[in-house]
Amino acid sequence: MEKHYHVKKNDLVMVTSGKDKGKSGKVLRIIKKKDRLIVEKVNMVKRHVKPSQKSKGGIMEKESPIHLSNVMLYCEKCSKPVRAGKRTLEDGKKVRFCKKCEEVLDK
Repeated sequence: MEKHYHVKKNDLVMVTSGKDKGKSGKVLRIIKKKDRLIVEKVNMVKRHVKPSQKSKGGIMEKESPIHLSNVMLYCEKCSKPVRAGKRTLEDGKKVRFCKKCEEVLDK
């Protein structure tokens, strides 16, 4: 049975706890087996990379996974992290909406 998450790929989210609390970014990838996701420019770590034919090597910075419970959807209209509700539109399409301002989050 597949899990259902409150965030999707390309959603705008804000980190609610941890060293990057308050930062926001776009969801790049969701790791379903570990309930984690990778957010653009959040939870950056440094990795030492050996030189190869493709890369020069050195110390590279990349995003590290963050737990799903540490992020909330970000509403651009409210300019703050919000909880999302689900509703069905007149045409039968299911969408997520902001519980504070009733704005539809799915474009």
